[in-house]
Order: sequence, then C-alpha cells, then structure tokens
Amino acid sequence: MSLSQLDRIIQGGNELFLQAGIKSVTMDDIAKHLGMSKKTIYHYFNDKNELVIALVKKKLDEDECQMKLIIQSSVNVIEEMINMMKCSEEIFSRINPVVIHDMQKYHPEAWGEFQKFKSDVLIKTLEELLTKGMEQGFIRPDLDVKILAKMRVQQVEMGFNHTIFPVAHFSTWKVQYQLLEHFNYGVCTLKGHQLLDQHKNSINN
Repeated sequence: MSLSQLDRIIQGGNELFLQAGIKSVTMDDIAKHLGMSKKTIYHYFNDKNELVIALVKKKLDEDECQMKLIIQSSVNVIEEMINMMKCSEEIFSRINPVVIHDMQKYHPEAWGEFQKFKSDVLIKTLEELLTKGMEQGFIRPDLDVKILAKMRVQQVEMGFNHTIFPVAHFSTWKVQYQLLEHFNYGVCTLKGHQLLDQHKNSINN
C-alpha cells in the first residue's frame, strides 16, 4: 500500500511538471490532482524539492533499464542506434523544456543527479557503443570515442535550451531528432550509412 501511494505521488508530480514546468506546480496542486490529502504527500516528502529528486532518480533508473534492454536485444550497433532513436522519440516528445530549465535553476540536487547520470551512464554507454561499432566496421575508426560521446551528450542538453531553440518556433523532438541523425551519419562509415538507410526505409515504409 505504501509503495503504491509513493508511486502515485511521484507519477502525479511527473504529470503536472510535464504540463506546466516544476516551478509553477505546488504541493496543493499535486494533492488535488491525485485526490489525496497534502498531509499524505508530506508523509513521504518534506517538500517539493525532495519529490523532484525522487522523480528524477526514478526516471533515470527507468531510462537506464530501457537502454540496457535496447543494447541486449539489438543485432548490431546500427540497430542499437535506430532503436535508441525510437526510444528517444518517446522520451523527448513528452518532455517540456521548461522542466529542464526549472530543474537546473531551482532544484540543483535533482540537476546533479542528471549530471551524474550523464557522466556515469550516458557517456560510458556511448563510448562502448562507438568502440563496438568500430570493431563491427560501422563506425569510423579515426574517431576519438571519449570526445564524441561527451559531444553527443552536450548536444542533447543544448536541444533543450530554449534560448537557442525557443519552443514557440521549434519542436523539441524535431530538434533532438535532427541532432541525433546528424551525429549518427557523422560517426558512421559507408557500410554504416548503408545499413542506417535500410533501417530508415523499412521504418518509413
């Protein structure tokens, strides 16, 4: 029962944050959204900041599990890259860029969890993917995987920067898709390009 309530609170906070950003949502709003007393929420979280940290940790754990599943189920690096694109579409299409801004500005501990995830999980996974792709002949052997992995992660963050890509003029997912596709084709050999094109054509058809 307790775990169920805890999950409900985290999910309820997530739903409202994605709609309106973190700053504008209060604990009262979350309680009303869930049909739950504010006292129940405060039983689990001392304040909104604690809720945001718990939510970020939960989402990052889910993302890591999803990435591992994609890697395990893919035949080669190109299939991994295509499947990561599909996974990214689902994630990026529902993220409100205001959430990223609010987390960075008002919730430094939660933002720190995201930064730790970047360095410990995302960059490491990308380095391994690129190295494996070189061995398979799909990724250019002249690349420095450490530089490219860091660059790719920074691209993702840049795509959410609304001073560079204002939400009034740019679709968040379209920005992220263009950056990701540019990266994929930039790191691939001719053999990798051919396989990327085959996968893209099969998806489009």
